[in-house]
Amino acid sequence: MLHLLFICSQNKLRSPTAEAVFTGMSGIDVDSAGLNNDAIVPLTPEQVEWADVIFVMEKEHRNKLTRKFKRHLHRQRIIVLGIPDDFAYMEPALVALLKTKVTPLL
Repeated sequence: MLHLLFICSQNKLRSPTAEAVFTGMSGIDVDSAGLNNDAIVPLTPEQVEWADVIFVMEKEHRNKLTRKFKRHLHRQRIIVLGIPDDFAYMEPALVALLKTKVTPLL
């Protein structure tokens, strides 16, 4: 089982959309979280350690992730998707962008 973790700032729009899109796919388990302290689901060390692949939406998320969770990052692959905070939850354009960027990496 491949464990995928999607991260954005607040865990309101982009990362929960990604979680919804990829949940239920064969051979993968999916979770999402936000890096901000006031995120809907704030990122925990346990989530970081659980993940095989961590998808962050922006470069700043990768930087913040490595600063805040450096001691929990070991073997995880971190991929910057380059998806700006310009979309609503489950917006069709966001869903299509996520599928285009993530699916080839699975």
